[in-house]
Amino acid sequence: MSDGSDMKGLQRAELARRTGCNLETVRYYEKVGLLPAPPRTTAGYRRYDANHERRLRFVLRARELGFCLDEVRALLRLVDESDQPCAEARDLAAAHLAEVRAKIADLKRMERVLKDVVVRCADGTRPECPLIETLFEGKAA
Repeated sequence: MSDGSDMKGLQRAELARRTGCNLETVRYYEKVGLLPAPPRTTAGYRRYDANHERRLRFVLRARELGFCLDEVRALLRLVDESDQPCAEARDLAAAHLAEVRAKIADLKRMERVLKDVVVRCADGTRPECPLIETLFEGKAA
């Protein structure tokens, strides 16, 4: 009697383990179309191959770099449809880099304000709270 293992490949749990991601993450990326649906065995088990693993690693790495799902989708489209994707990928990465730099600038501004508030609150005995006053003032920089 066949157990459904009539086709070589990885089950979803093994794919998740090998790529270091959560089982639900694999399921989600498949659902949103970043990872193509794998073929199934005669018993209905999914069987992922090396291409699925490679693509999943690509998606995970892109997400680690902060690319949103639409940007990852655009990068994958370049992989799938373009024979010379470098210029388009560079443009996408340059736009993302600008966003990252803007976030860094925002974080540095937040750090300055919070550092100043913490210093002003140093002993905690002031009748007014510098943090609360800063928040009421509505100016953070």
